[in-house]
Amino acid sequence: MRSPLALAALATVAVPGFDAREVRAAAAPGDDDVALVTDGQRRHWVVRAPRNAAAGAALEAELVLLSALGDQVDAGKLPFDVPRVAGAAPLEEGGRVVVHRELPGRPVDLERVAPGPGIAASLGRSIAALHELPVAIVEDAGLPVYDAPAYRARRLAEVDEAARTGRVPATLLRRWEERLEDVALWKFAPVVLHGDLSADHVLVADGAVTGVTSWGEAKVADPADDLAWLLVAAPQDAVDSIMEAYQLRRTELTDPHLADRALLAGELALARWLLYGVRSGDGEVVADAVQMLDELDEQTRDVAEPGAAPL
Repeated sequence: MRSPLALAALATVAVPGFDAREVRAAAAPGDDDVALVTDGQRRHWVVRAPRNAAAGAALEAELVLLSALGDQVDAGKLPFDVPRVAGAAPLEEGGRVVVHRELPGRPVDLERVAPGPGIAASLGRSIAALHELPVAIVEDAGLPVYDAPAYRARRLAEVDEAARTGRVPATLLRRWEERLEDVALWKFAPVVLHGDLSADHVLVADGAVTGVTSWGEAKVADPADDLAWLLVAAPQDAVDSIMEAYQLRRTELTDPHLADRALLAGELALARWLLYGVRSGDGEVVADAVQMLDELDEQTRDVAEPGAAPL
């Protein structure tokens, strides 16, 4: 791993004349080293460097996508900004270090999102605008492209793998399998997805979405995936406003099971977290996933019982 100071030094190579004054480490999900650097004009920059060849290849694909997304922003097709690469430089071990300005805004606080116009509506419109982009921008970047049957099969395979760990409650497994085997539920038109939307990756300011970061999981697949985090974590009255704005922004949207799949996607994210822990041998992640799966199982059992109060 590279230190923040090492990344700041690399930034001066990637951007000639770069005047690094302050540097601090940043959270680095995945296999990139990341630092936040402040220059002599008090502007804030993000410096990223891959740790291995696979991460380097993934970053190169993401850079192609970011360039195309930047063009869509400039053409007025997206109502938020994306990272714009200011410079890059080759690394001795392969790959490139990349520098871009830090996007304005703060991570969205879903618990404080109110219904109506404002952030709720902006979230819905922003995700819808992304889903309206031509799928060619993902294809041209060499990122994954799935049709509906292939994506359903992918989800089924994940559930099967999670089942083999013996850590998923049997009632959850049965419910997931029933929904995944319902072919009618999985008739959707694939769209451009961010693929990893979360409160940390969506920036807001002055009542609107200003930027979206972390595009390494982008793909063409089920639009429900980009809505799952909102349906799971946002207040219900705000969810109604988000979905209304989303549906109004989409053209020719015919997907009666969109919300159902989004809620399912939110549950399956727990299975993927469990699998990550198992594959990486991280006992803390496994324990965390098992606890959340048990809580979800208890919640769904309560709802299924006759006379149970709604959540």
